[in-house]
Amino acid sequence: MDNTETRQDESLKNRYSDEELEEFKVLILDKLRKAKRDLKMLTEAYTVSNEHDTTDTSPTFKILEEGYQVMSKEENSRLAARQDKFIKALENALIRIENKSYGICRVTGKLISKERLRAVPHATLSIEAKLMQNQNERRSNVPNRSSFLDE
Repeated sequence: MDNTETRQDESLKNRYSDEELEEFKVLILDKLRKAKRDLKMLTEAYTVSNEHDTTDTSPTFKILEEGYQVMSKEENSRLAARQDKFIKALENALIRIENKSYGICRVTGKLISKERLRAVPHATLSIEAKLMQNQNERRSNVPNRSSFLDE
């Protein structure tokens, strides 16, 4: 079966089969495990003080180093917050799998393509709906700050 036939079959279905949902569940659980590991590293990076600090160096260098540490901690904190949102989106995708509503576009009600779900397993919008959303944002000139979660 080629890609065109697969897409036609998917467009006729109203949900993914239990076997297909299990395939996505495995993918999401793997991404979730990695995301949680990354979040732990980021959180440790901004909460644990550096044991190689500047207590024995000149005052000027110490001020510069402390400034860098504050900026680095702030950046790690932002990355951790973003990672936490990603984890929540993956956990929500697992809930949709359990509800058997995973892979259904929340705007069009059509199935989201398998290719898209493999690339963005937490997607809740089909390519069609995502393009419409992007066009509306461009028209209103208001960016959607959390759009990566809606992909």
